[in-house]
Amino acid sequence: MKRVVATVVLAVALIMSLALSAAASGGNVVVSFKSDVSTLDPAIGYDWQNWSIIKSIFNGLMDYVPGTTKLRTKLAKSYEISPDGLTYTFHLRDDVVFHNGRKVVASDVKYSLERVLNPETQSPGLGFYLGIKGAKAFSEGEAEEVSGIKVIDDHTIQFVLNEPNAAFLHILALNFSFVVPKEEVEKYGKDFGHHPVGTGAFRLKEWVLGQRLVLERNPDYFIPNRPQVDQITFLIGIEPTVALLKLQRGEVDILGDGIPPARFVQVMKDPKLSKLVEQGEQIQTGYVTLNTRVKPLDNKKVRQALNMAINKERICLMINNRAVPANQVLPPLMPGYDTEFSGYPYDPEKAKALLAEAGYSNGFSTVLYCSNVDPNPRIAQAIQQDLAAIGVNVEIKALAPSTVIQAGGTEGGAPMLWSGGMAWIADYPDPNNFYWPILASASATSGGWNWAWYSNPELDALAAKADTMVAPEEQEERLELWKKIYRQVMEDAPWIPIFHEKRFTMHSERLTGPEGIFVDPIHIPVNYEEVQIR
Repeated sequence: MKRVVATVVLAVALIMSLALSAAASGGNVVVSFKSDVSTLDPAIGYDWQNWSIIKSIFNGLMDYVPGTTKLRTKLAKSYEISPDGLTYTFHLRDDVVFHNGRKVVASDVKYSLERVLNPETQSPGLGFYLGIKGAKAFSEGEAEEVSGIKVIDDHTIQFVLNEPNAAFLHILALNFSFVVPKEEVEKYGKDFGHHPVGTGAFRLKEWVLGQRLVLERNPDYFIPNRPQVDQITFLIGIEPTVALLKLQRGEVDILGDGIPPARFVQVMKDPKLSKLVEQGEQIQTGYVTLNTRVKPLDNKKVRQALNMAINKERICLMINNRAVPANQVLPPLMPGYDTEFSGYPYDPEKAKALLAEAGYSNGFSTVLYCSNVDPNPRIAQAIQQDLAAIGVNVEIKALAPSTVIQAGGTEGGAPMLWSGGMAWIADYPDPNNFYWPILASASATSGGWNWAWYSNPELDALAAKADTMVAPEEQEERLELWKKIYRQVMEDAPWIPIFHEKRFTMHSERLTGPEGIFVDPIHIPVNYEEVQIR
């Protein structure tokens, strides 16, 4: 017996296309970026800049309804989950072709995921798929294929898991699992990221490194009336302040790097310019990590004291209220966010008392790492001032983001680290994504993202249990379990959650689209597939 879970419904896409029928299709959209795009290989790209461009060129089995966190099928037309939650069977659409003209078959799905699981690819997404049966043996070179990825026929692919995983469908909506053609990967080798060939709404037309990246409409795209524009041009090397001027002159349509911090207040107070700004939430938390393996931060009372010493509202004011204060790990948009949890109060006197209880009545000295990109050094200085008020002397090391990441991933490398600029934005909208990559014991490893080097095996076990709860009737209980997990994380205090950043996307007056696509929780900065020109 199998429990049928979903069948693709194209009504959503048709309704959206009808709703937009009054707007004109075609034309060229111009997006500005200061830095060049690193790669367009879905197995490798893992930053906010290339994430949505990759989504425009490639597709996976699963996706999200535009502007929402609701799952939908994409390359799959339907799927079933076995009653024990271990077997997922996907039935592929038969009308999908790669940009090179070849039809997509189930073996392409298997190849693409095994490529991610091959250490030679150096995919940062490898760890997401180790729950598939045989994936670990394959990635360690002990097997020639992943036994749990089975090609049933050209249009049927099956996954067998080691244990149930309630987030597995979300994991199959990640860019890492997007389908690539083997012949093109082998043709370009490690340079495939600069010669991408996928199944997406757009295909690569031109890429002049350091100058521009141009995508053109895919005439063979399988979703009716998508994309809505003929071309997207990404201009590279444009300073954010210059980009804003270009937008005002009609030369740029979307500020890829966002509104320049120094011009934010001016823009929001300008009646004309403020109308061009879309506001929304994002699934993000900016936080300070406290290295639990470095003295005196290995003392829980010290970490709790630091949580009480930071004036988060003042920091939000510093960045013109482009964020809201955080009292917990999960952001408000994430399922499992605990509305009844109040967190640590801002109470410097109580913080001093806790430090005294921990044996540090005279305070101590430590180091705070942060990115050298504005406004991160200013935020670090505010944290420095707040901690000085309770006797903690903080040296700030404002360095290049890559250097800060390296320090965080080195045991004992960064006593404290402000995550801003590299703050955690959810890979997918499930509460386990804020645990396994950045708080679990297994992620406290060299090169990992658990910069607090936090380890709580009891919580690891509870998190694993939560992931086995896949039945619809278990979801409320599952979210309550996640709330319990994150309350204990806050009790242990490996982090100081500072704020949840808001989304502000500025675009030209001529752009339009379905509600939410300019502040899409999955696409940053914009869901390009849904953009239209008036």
